[in-house]
Amino acid sequence: MKRFTQLIAELDQTTSTSRKTAALERYFHEVPEADRVWTIALFTHRRPKRAVNTAQLRSWTAEIAGLPLWMVEECWHIAGDLSETMAALLPDAPPESETESAQVNSLAAYLDEMSTWKEKTPEYARTFIEKAWRELDKESRFVFNKFITGGFRVGVSDKLLQQALARVLNRETAEIALCLSGNWTPQNSTWETLFFAETEDESRPYPFYLAYALEQDLQQLGNPTEWQAEWKWDGIRGQLVARNGKVHLWSRGEELISDSFPELSQSPLFSQMNAVLDGEIIAWENDAPLPFQLLQSRLGRKRITAGILQKAPVIFLAYDLLEWEREDFRSRSLAERRQTLEKLWEQSPGKEWRLSPALAFNNWNELSALKNAAREHLAEGLMLKKRDSPYQSGRRRGAWWKWKTDPYTVDAVMIYAQRGHGRRAGLYTDFTFAVYDSQRQLVPFAKAYSGLTDAEFEEINRWIKDHTRESFGPVRSVDAELVFELAFEGIGESKRHKSGVAVRFPRIVRWRKDKKVNEINSLEDLRQLIRKS
Repeated sequence: MKRFTQLIAELDQTTSTSRKTAALERYFHEVPEADRVWTIALFTHRRPKRAVNTAQLRSWTAEIAGLPLWMVEECWHIAGDLSETMAALLPDAPPESETESAQVNSLAAYLDEMSTWKEKTPEYARTFIEKAWRELDKESRFVFNKFITGGFRVGVSDKLLQQALARVLNRETAEIALCLSGNWTPQNSTWETLFFAETEDESRPYPFYLAYALEQDLQQLGNPTEWQAEWKWDGIRGQLVARNGKVHLWSRGEELISDSFPELSQSPLFSQMNAVLDGEIIAWENDAPLPFQLLQSRLGRKRITAGILQKAPVIFLAYDLLEWEREDFRSRSLAERRQTLEKLWEQSPGKEWRLSPALAFNNWNELSALKNAAREHLAEGLMLKKRDSPYQSGRRRGAWWKWKTDPYTVDAVMIYAQRGHGRRAGLYTDFTFAVYDSQRQLVPFAKAYSGLTDAEFEEINRWIKDHTRESFGPVRSVDAELVFELAFEGIGESKRHKSGVAVRFPRIVRWRKDKKVNEINSLEDLRQLIRKS
């Protein structure tokens, strides 16, 4: 555990990719195999699920530290990070000679134990947590607290992790990426089974190829005939893996989502294929896309009812072929993969899937016109792909670009401010914004925390201190005076929100010091955007 804590510190203290890779490489050479597997799991979002709520943790901290609960709560609100607060308030661990067991307990020992909590009582979890708090030094205790609160995050990309492991194992990064894909866990996998065993996992997907946002001039891309253009669909990126009569659906985050879309995973049409398709799961009816909000209603449900299937029908919109008849097609050019995909569609058409159409254009001006018309097709913009490009893994520059439409923008007023996290824990950086309804009452509709400079955040925080109406723990209601321009990618109706609307990816564009609150947009303006979208 101490060595893992040291690794986190090394990664946090540098922005250099080479230094991070070297730190990971040293770590994997030094620690036991079980710790290596758990470290990979943590960095690829395979953490144990949180089994203890934060109210219990705050209460236990107060008891052990001999403090009133309100003082722990106040420290948390000021620090902005519960893990850091608990690590600071708990008594220091005894000298190392008195905690011999702490040196025996590896990262894997702690996390293996945490993985069993669901089957055990809260009292058992408390006993284990308090024992760990007594064993660990303050730095390791902070990392352990991140595990138990579910707040463990670290700046290690999939690509960086794969590069480090490729150097450790003397393998290609693409090969490492494939080894780490699929539905494995530290409970059902070892270092040997991950990287050295011959696997016949029929469900395993390929690593996804991700595009960068297009920021350069189109002319710099060269000859337009070398590029294929498609709509950028507003759905869930996924791979449909059909092998030997079984069908599995994977999200871009490598989550198995077959149960959320039974009409795809249980389709006789797909079960007869031997193919791996890359594409978009999209709500679809009458040969046209439906709003993304309908698709969201399908996720995370234990049971998909007939009513949900009728309300939010979906199809798989395929735009690439990664495997055909058990042959890996990724090294072939996009043009060749597309040609084979079109043949597959001709052989096996069906209502469960479609081909994402390749858009015709002769020059960059025609492509710009297509991009400006994307919303008319309920698309987010365009995807540009080099016709001679292989299917790579991870985010790569040069061959795939996403070119999104300009976002929607509105002016809104800030009505709530909440403390941030990490380096912004001492500042109010998470804001709630409102617009006017028909009665000129302010109705909250969006939260945003990005888009301002550090200097602007500091200025706003000075203003918040003098204009707070009420405090609710880390949240303050403030005078409705500061106007901001917000941008967002999509908008739709929502029964879950008081405003009746939901926006996607809201962010702050600028602080409108030139506008008064009576000049902000209205709820009717937002509804007009829904009607236009």
